[in-house]
Amino acid sequence: MSIRLFFSAILLSIGFNSPAEAHDIYSHLLDSWGNSCCNDKDCRPAPYRVTPAGVQMLVDGEWVEVPGYTIQYRALGGDSGETGGGHWCGRVYQKVDNSVFHVTQCAVLPPSTAALLPPEPGSP
Repeated sequence: MSIRLFFSAILLSIGFNSPAEAHDIYSHLLDSWGNSCCNDKDCRPAPYRVTPAGVQMLVDGEWVEVPGYTIQYRALGGDSGETGGGHWCGRVYQKVDNSVFHVTQCAVLPPSTAALLPPEPGSP
């Protein structure tokens, strides 16, 4: 773990950064139906990978399949760069067996990744 990341984690854990301030980079995001992508807790930086099956994002230590219709190719002002431009907004639900599943509302990837993915079925 880098020194910078270590001290950032300490500062976040003792409350020097306001969650509202960190969340401001997401407050303008809308999904494909025009609804807000997030509330005050469900958006976060997330590493991503492009696979032959599509995009996956690392959320809570698990690689989550991201539906193509949720992806926005854009840069976010205020992005710290720690995930190469990947951000995930969604909900985490706990099942009866205590496992969890993730529902993606919006995913943000840098514009350069758009060329890596095949077009969605039915798109021009």
